[in-house]
Amino acid sequence: MNTLQIDGRSIALDKDGYLLDLADWSEPVAKALAQQEQLSLSPEHWEILILLREFYQEFQLSPANRPLIKYAALKLGPSKGNSLHLNQLFKGTPAKLAAKLAGLPKPTNCL
Repeated sequence: MNTLQIDGRSIALDKDGYLLDLADWSEPVAKALAQQEQLSLSPEHWEILILLREFYQEFQLSPANRPLIKYAALKLGPSKGNSLHLNQLFKGTPAKLAAKLAGLPKPTNCL
C-alpha cells in the first residue's frame, strides 16, 4: 500500500495514488499529491479542484472528461470549461489527475 506523509500523518493511497479515505483530503494533501505529479497548484488549479469536490458532493461520483468540461463551463464559463484549458492545467488527463488531486475516487470510465 502506498502512503503519503503529511504533517507527521500517514495518508493511505491506492495503487494508482488516489486517497483510500476521502476524509483525509486537505490543502496540504492536495499539494503533496500535485508535487508527486511534478505539478505546482495555481489558483486556476484550485478553482477546478474545488469545483470537482462540489460535483462529487452533488452527484456522489467523479466525472469523466466530458461531464467535467460541461460542469466547468456551466459554473465557471466557457473560457474555463473547455478541454484545452483543462488539458493544459492537468497534463492532458484532466478527469483522472484533477480527481486524484481533489481527493476523489478515480472516475469509473477512465482507464
